[in-house]
Amino acid sequence: MDKTMDREAFERQDRFGIGAPNDAFAQYFTGSSFLKPLTEPGASAVFLANVSFEPSCRNYWHIHHADKGGGQLLICTAGEGWYQEEGKEAISLTPGTVITIPANVKHWHGAKQDSWFSHIAVEVPGENTSTEWCDTVDDETYFNL
Repeated sequence: MDKTMDREAFERQDRFGIGAPNDAFAQYFTGSSFLKPLTEPGASAVFLANVSFEPSCRNYWHIHHADKGGGQLLICTAGEGWYQEEGKEAISLTPGTVITIPANVKHWHGAKQDSWFSHIAVEVPGENTSTEWCDTVDDETYFNL
């Protein structure tokens, strides 16, 4: 079973490792997240990182802007989580799920209430890319999923 509240059991499932506390982006998360780069930033056109979320942790609504190309890919690797685009129903995430997030789409992602969760985040190269962090995912919306 992939869903787990136990960190030690989760770390055995997560083949890439949880990594270090995601302090650089902590202000854009509700709860604690962890980051383990899988490629060296700037070493290639594509940056990959394993992002892990404790139970109930999720990032804020955000947009990956780009004039051309850009966006993000999420490759779910362990535990269970959620992904939601603005105005759409949330999608349940389990290991093996791949989410393609086009540039300029407001969205959020994170762990379910009752499970740790990890995904590999892939920054899609593009022109004039930036990330805009927006508002939090409110507790009423999140806890009613």
